[in-house]
Amino acid sequence: MEVTGKIAIITGAGTGIGKQTTLAFLKAGYCVVLAGRREEPLRQTVLEAHVDDAKTRIVPTDVSHQDSVRNLFAETEKHFGRLDVLFNNAGFGAPGVLLEDLPLEKWQDVVNTNLTGTFLCTQEAFKLMKRQTPMGGRIINNGSVSAHVPRPNSAPYTATKHAIT
Repeated sequence: MEVTGKIAIITGAGTGIGKQTTLAFLKAGYCVVLAGRREEPLRQTVLEAHVDDAKTRIVPTDVSHQDSVRNLFAETEKHFGRLDVLFNNAGFGAPGVLLEDLPLEKWQDVVNTNLTGTFLCTQEAFKLMKRQTPMGGRIINNGSVSAHVPRPNSAPYTATKHAIT
């Protein structure tokens, strides 16, 4: 498939900021690869965009798993041939509990998605952007005001968002 427009990957594209960013990129003429853990919200975002199917690609992705991220970038390259923008947006918080009551596995879930997921996607974007012609692109890491003005009982989210801002 020959694509003449710019190509973007948006993680967490099914809801919230990711969904709104997807709609804005599509409106601006980009082709968008929508990534997220749940396929149905991604499909709803595409339906809401009212764009030609050729402008979008849905790739269910768990950014905390390297194989899933590698698949996302392989599908993007296979379908569109390049990547111009990566918007790292996927993320979530842990239950709002006191730090001393937070189970380690909940902390690790947030870190694996919000921080490691950003790393894995950025790493794959670098690889693709280096080998494409023309070389290069843009990577946007979506942080949070919580990195600077944390909410009570939000240590995992605050720590990961501070790390990427």
